[in-house]
Amino acid sequence: MTDSSNPQHDPIYEELTLADDRLKLSNWLPPREGIIPHIRFGKRWISILWALPLGAALLVLAIAAAQSLRELENVKAFIEHYPGIAQAAPSIETGFPWWLRLQHFVNMFFMMFIIRAGIQILADHPRLYWKRDCTPGTDWFRFQHEVPMDRVWTDDSVTLPTWLGIPGLRHTIGLARWWHFSVNMLWTINGVLFYVLLFSTDQWRRLVPLTWDVFPNALSTTIQYASLNFPVDHGWTRYNGLQQLAYFVTVFVAASVSIFTGLMQSPAISNRSGWFGKILNRQVARSIHFISFSWFVAFILGHGTFVAITGLRSNTNHMFAGVDSPNWEGFWPFVVAMSIVGMAWWRVSPFTIAHARLVQKAGQFTIGWFKGLLEWWSPTSQLKEKDISPFFWPNGTMPNSAEFDDLVADNFEHYRLRIDGLVNHPQELSLLDLMAMPKQEQISTHFCIQGWSGVAKWGGVTMREIMMLVEPTDAARYAVFYSLADGGDGGRYYDVHKIANMRHRLTILAYEMNGEQLSVLHGAPLRLRCENELGFKMVKWISAIEFVHDFADLGAGQGGYNEDHEFYGYRESI
Repeated sequence: MTDSSNPQHDPIYEELTLADDRLKLSNWLPPREGIIPHIRFGKRWISILWALPLGAALLVLAIAAAQSLRELENVKAFIEHYPGIAQAAPSIETGFPWWLRLQHFVNMFFMMFIIRAGIQILADHPRLYWKRDCTPGTDWFRFQHEVPMDRVWTDDSVTLPTWLGIPGLRHTIGLARWWHFSVNMLWTINGVLFYVLLFSTDQWRRLVPLTWDVFPNALSTTIQYASLNFPVDHGWTRYNGLQQLAYFVTVFVAASVSIFTGLMQSPAISNRSGWFGKILNRQVARSIHFISFSWFVAFILGHGTFVAITGLRSNTNHMFAGVDSPNWEGFWPFVVAMSIVGMAWWRVSPFTIAHARLVQKAGQFTIGWFKGLLEWWSPTSQLKEKDISPFFWPNGTMPNSAEFDDLVADNFEHYRLRIDGLVNHPQELSLLDLMAMPKQEQISTHFCIQGWSGVAKWGGVTMREIMMLVEPTDAARYAVFYSLADGGDGGRYYDVHKIANMRHRLTILAYEMNGEQLSVLHGAPLRLRCENELGFKMVKWISAIEFVHDFADLGAGQGGYNEDHEFYGYRESI
């Protein structure tokens, strides 16, 4: 199928395959169970399940200690002097206005998607590190078994329950990212609006401490809660010290940290950030992002618990009816709100499985433009020899054909890179031809969509040089890279890049890695390096490059094999 702008495709075009618009469970990766999350202390891994009995024991001890403390005269005097609310804290006269109540529900609704999709993203590489190099054995958190060292390990993903992840199936990171990023965009917009309304009214005084007395009052409140003799609730007009600090950290600190560390995991941003990107590298950002995520989970669970045990009637009246009443006006709106969240929780995974392409297209509409903008934030960062990773994860489905085996057998002596399509001078170049062209070396960080990263020194010829040789026509808007390998679902692997991105000085066809000939495992004879995109965009085992006007008639028309079959985005700068 061709058009006037793409008069004749490269021969590999015939080997591209269509893709289903659903997640077909019969064709998807088989399930792989992980393990209970573990945290490493020194050389010892500890299951977080130990937190249950340990937490219960600590809770009993805290109650006993708090009740004992409250019998001491000094503590009684302390609580009397600092009852929980700082005397200088202003009183809020407007209660809980409608916009605050609405945004509270919207925020709660969005967080359900963000948290579940975030867990699904983490499940594709269920390990966290404090070093940029994701060398097996250096992770500090994992819910996957140790990396086996007796074989090549290319896919670390695990299956989640469909009620926990979105959609829960193993290696559905493409769909999870659309949910996570799109809803995060909406959550951020809602948050900005919340800030504007908050500081346009007196409501900010409820959340922002205005006196250092908030700290002793928070301690006093903690002792009172822990002793099970709760402080008097004045939430309609003022939050106590503990509430104020918890809300302040959540609304102003944890939210900002989550957004910032999420952005710092972007190859386009990190590779432009110089020394700062080296310090707050992707793995440090992932770990801090996870800690911030854990804070939100803990806050939501703690907040829900305290809403129930400190007065469900008054709390629901405040937040769901906007009244300070002894009746139950807010309870039924609360039930309705929680039913909506519960229904969305129950249906989101089945919906995603049945309408995967719709989720992808909705995500492209919501967040795709932002990913496109980041492509223009040109990566400039270069690392040093000492930064090269001791371990670089392999990935991708290896070529499995007699053609490729023959090329490997003669060390790619008969390899030819075909460059065609909308060009004035089509070419077939041998590996020696490519090596005879001006060589460029660069040391950069590779960002895999699954979450791992690694640094390598790449050597090869720039795409600028290639384009000067073949001269793309004015009609050419995209470069299509065809692989010698098939994709995991059958059919030839390919990916599409905007031609403007191919003119970047750090976009190269690499035939060397770390000063040696590129290995077959990592993409020999030739692989793309495009430093403002995620790793799957950097096609390995390149067979041909075709310049086209449009990619709608390639495969399933989404801009690449993973975009077609696994619902990724064709612009993946974050």
